[in-house]
Amino acid sequence: MQKLSISLRQAGALVAGTLLLLSLVVLPVQADVKIQEVHSEKGITAWLVEDYTVPIVTTRFVFQGGSSQDPVGKEGLANLMSGLFDEGAGDLDSNAFQEKLDEVGAEMRFSSTRDGIYGTVRVLAEDKDAAFDLLRLAIEKPRFDQGPVDRIRSQLLTGIDAAERDPNDQARKQWARAVYGEHPYARPDEGTKESLAGLSTDDLHAFHDSQFARDGLYVAVVGAIDAETLKRDLDRLFGNLPEKQKSVPVAHVQPKLDQQLKVAYDLPQTSIQMAFPGLERTEPDFFAAVLMNEILGGGTFTSRLFKEVREKRGLAYSVGSMLSNRRYSETLGISTATRSDRAAETVEVIRSVIRQMAQEGPTEAELEAARKYLIGAYAINNLNSSGAIASTLVELQVTGLGKDYIERRPALLEAVTVADVKRVAAKLLSGEPAVMLVGPDVEKVQAE
Repeated sequence: MQKLSISLRQAGALVAGTLLLLSLVVLPVQADVKIQEVHSEKGITAWLVEDYTVPIVTTRFVFQGGSSQDPVGKEGLANLMSGLFDEGAGDLDSNAFQEKLDEVGAEMRFSSTRDGIYGTVRVLAEDKDAAFDLLRLAIEKPRFDQGPVDRIRSQLLTGIDAAERDPNDQARKQWARAVYGEHPYARPDEGTKESLAGLSTDDLHAFHDSQFARDGLYVAVVGAIDAETLKRDLDRLFGNLPEKQKSVPVAHVQPKLDQQLKVAYDLPQTSIQMAFPGLERTEPDFFAAVLMNEILGGGTFTSRLFKEVREKRGLAYSVGSMLSNRRYSETLGISTATRSDRAAETVEVIRSVIRQMAQEGPTEAELEAARKYLIGAYAINNLNSSGAIASTLVELQVTGLGKDYIERRPALLEAVTVADVKRVAAKLLSGEPAVMLVGPDVEKVQAE
């Protein structure tokens, strides 16, 4: 659940909101990001990038856990909670909290994922203290009053109702169960009608108390603020939280591959999804896998899959592959959608491309082009705004890549050889994948 609170009701808030939106487009792309590691007196660590281009401070943070910590039978708990942090905190009920946000002109949002609960605040530097006071209340003393709980729950239930009429959404849930079995990743992070109906304010408070602690916290701050000021702000925001999370252990899971899932729906197209093994970010061959994926299907208009499936045969509008790295699992996925009467042909073309990559690897020219793109595009894709920089810095902390990663990354890509990519391609692509077909007459399509 992600919510956005921006004031447009008062002139001051309107000006602030306009500046906040402008900050997304006027900040220059920063290929050379100077990251400071800031440690507060109470032991809170944050990565800081000072930037006075515009007078705005962007704060991004995550508490590890997310929906993978939802208790069995209480699916959707993290999702519901993330929609309630700006619905009242401390001595401010929902209306009072929203009015204070309006007065400050701050943008505040929260969201949950499988692996974490994220928060972001963006505000004019001159209003930072007032915005941080509200953020501290939201983090430390959320109210979870029954009225807002029921309202947000109703919104989530409406979404679940709509999803039940969406064949692709239902297929996605079947896919998760088939690939992840009994693991928390197999359960719907949005919850079910039954699980959401049973969630209480006591559940929300207990979940908040177990997850909002300092040892699972990562913080990044970008903008018009210096290190000494940030030290004080970190203690103000997070210093009173418990030291340790009370998380339930979650096992690392290997996706269940070498299986076929055929979901018959009367749709105009057949969607095709495949899952192969992935690699952890810390494995030595990870960057070889990144380059292999770019050549195979990651490049939007240059990949082998795009050329063979779309350009040469017109089988699909788009086709691609993606490396997915969650906290407890890794996969390489391939997806596309095609005319139902050409689904079998599309599957065979995709498999042919995969076999060729697994057996022969890439050419020198393909590797060099992929390397050049991935090095050049990183700043554009990850460092093009204060929000993007803050998000990137948080993820670098979560994955343990180090604050010098942005500087080291080009050399890591440059070090990969054709032989490295060929070896990784054989390792990841030689086995049988999990395959899902969704559409009409899928029983007739041979996915082997």
